Amino acid sequence: MRPNPDTSRPSSDTQDLIVVRAARGATRGTLHFGALRFPCALGRSGIVSEKREGDGGTPAGLWPLRDLRYRPDRVTAPETCLASAPTVENDGWCDAPGDSAYNLFVTRPYPASSETLWREDHLYDIVVMLGYNDAPVIDGAGSAIFFHLAKEKEGLLQPTEGCVALALDDMRAVLTKVTPHTRMQIEFSDVD
Repeated sequence: MRPNPDTSRPSSDTQDLIVVRAARGATRGTLHFGALRFPCALGRSGIVSEKREGDGGTPAGLWPLRDLRYRPDRVTAPETCLASAPTVENDGWCDAPGDSAYNLFVTRPYPASSETLWREDHLYDIVVMLGYNDAPVIDGAGSAIFFHLAKEKEGLLQPTEGCVALALDDMRAVLTKVTPHTRMQIEFSDVD
């Protein structure tokens, strides 16, 4: 069973974030937001129609932007209308299929597998949880699909584990313009 994307229609003044795969590689994309265009990183398996836990795919569909977390010891709170809170050292996200907290926030240490949100690298210095596989949660259909900061190497954004990632300045620019109704549309179409 595949998680259901958001099919509701927002108010007419809402613009969605549109993510499309770049023609030059399955793990690279472009995020369109109105007139803005930003390079983005996609999952190591590219965009997928059927997401499974651990497959490295970025799920195609229309996903709401949920909560935002930021590392207060590294960045200032982003200017945004999204619900946001500082990350704390024991924040985690359960990625264990079969666990009652699968694809939910948890406090670490947690008895089942969970990802730490307080990372040594900078990927989650700003992180937005996407409304993927959360209404309802389907066991094994993928967890922790986030909109977060990209890792760069030699000027290129590096693939994610299934998320969508932007450079810090690009993320801040997007967050200032989103509304509570903004969603992320992840599409298969290629762009140049």
